[in-house]
Amino acid sequence: MHRQIRALLDAGHEVTYVAPFTHCNVTPPQEIRAIDVPRAVGLRRGHALNAARAALRKGVRDADLLLIHDIELLFALPRRRPATVWDVHEDTVGALDTKTYLPPSARRMLPGLLRRIEHRAERRLHLILAEAAYRDRFAGDHPVIPNTTYVPETPPPLPGANRVIYVGQLSEARGALEMIELARRLRPHGIRLDLVGAADPEVRPALRDAQREGLLDWFGYVPNDHALRMVHGALAGLSLLHDVPNYRQSLPTKVIEYMARGVPVVTTPLPLAASIVGRADCGVIVPYGDVDAVAQAVLRLRDDPERRVVMGAHGYAEARGHYHWPDQAREFVARLEEWATAPALAPARTHAALA
Repeated sequence: MHRQIRALLDAGHEVTYVAPFTHCNVTPPQEIRAIDVPRAVGLRRGHALNAARAALRKGVRDADLLLIHDIELLFALPRRRPATVWDVHEDTVGALDTKTYLPPSARRMLPGLLRRIEHRAERRLHLILAEAAYRDRFAGDHPVIPNTTYVPETPPPLPGANRVIYVGQLSEARGALEMIELARRLRPHGIRLDLVGAADPEVRPALRDAQREGLLDWFGYVPNDHALRMVHGALAGLSLLHDVPNYRQSLPTKVIEYMARGVPVVTTPLPLAASIVGRADCGVIVPYGDVDAVAQAVLRLRDDPERRVVMGAHGYAEARGHYHWPDQAREFVARLEEWATAPALAPARTHAALA
């Protein structure tokens, strides 16, 4: 909504957006045509998939192009549809490690099935890749358009001294349990932890208990633009992702978002995150799962305001110079406009043909 759809609206296009607005307690903006659908959760996804199939049929009636993000929607494509683009924004097989609700039999079967789905989709759809590392999964040469962020034109407020923040989905693989323990260790030092984002079912009880105990403030889902404003003035932004395949090749969007808001980053040593933070000297790299190291990094930043300000300034400059979304938005819009007027890659098929 805040990057791709905004870029299309700014270019003068009309947009229909199919999304779980009610589930996320979000009121869609007036300038789009919104179609509300239920959110797929856990193993019981049939109802949500059927609703998505009906919503897509309705949404594409007068559309010049259909853009999808989730691999599951390849099973819900309408028989009659315009040029269709799949925006590949995760390592689908690598992400299986983070889906704790899947039984062992599914974990064994799904990798091969997902690769076949990807290869069939490549022959019938246009593809956009969010990471250059995804190229190895496909035979063709597809455009890479990174999932970056809007960086303010003017430098944001200086980082503060008594609050650290995390923005994004909360799960075990994203370090939720480590952040709860971190909050416990920082509280005696007068530093509070803000968690902004929806949570996976397995970590919700621990988060609720921590909030009741007064260890942290968990705000739940907050629309992206509001969530990023909450980053302003923080002592540091946390990205404590685990070393799982889906994260290993990905541009750490939350790291870029913290940098764009002028706060130092505390991140685990995932290759791209470590490379960006180390090159820009805009934060601290800590070992996976090491809460002691994270707490020490935060306290060192708290006790060194000059270093904190320098890191925040370095991060902002790096984000503005290399990760400002409008720099990618022009190519994104141009690609969609080109594909919307080009002949289809292959005749539209039913969802079964892509299975």
